Order: sequence, then structure tokens, then C-alpha cells
Amino acid sequence: MQDYKSIEELPITLNANQVAKTLGISRAGAYDLLNSKGFPTIRIGKRLVVPKEHFIKWMDQQSGGIA
Repeated sequence: MQDYKSIEELPITLNANQVAKTLGISRAGAYDLLNSKGFPTIRIGKRLVVPKEHFIKWMDQQSGGIA
């Protein structure tokens, strides 16, 4: 899996593996997050992904607006 050096390098949508790597959490933790209420996940068939811009906004909200 590719290492991202900046938020700009992230793909337009992130899957569970990419969310886990970006946040430094386990893949199981990423799936928990993707399935949690309030996390900006979209379902495409059986896949769960989060749009990059919504992920950035969510991180900003979680950090109190300091991200």
C-alpha cells in the first residue's frame, strides 16, 4: 500500500485500509469507524468508502477545528 506524505496525495475516496493507515489504527478499527454513525461513509455495492473531502472535514471536526 502506498504511503502518503500529505493529505493532498490521498485518493478521492478512501477504503478501510487507507483510513486505517492514515489514522494509524487497525483495519478492524477502521471498519468500526466506517460503520459508525456520524462518519461520512458511502456504500458502493458492498464496498464502504469515505470521500476524501468529507474525511478531511471529519478529522477537522474531531480535532476541534485545529487540523
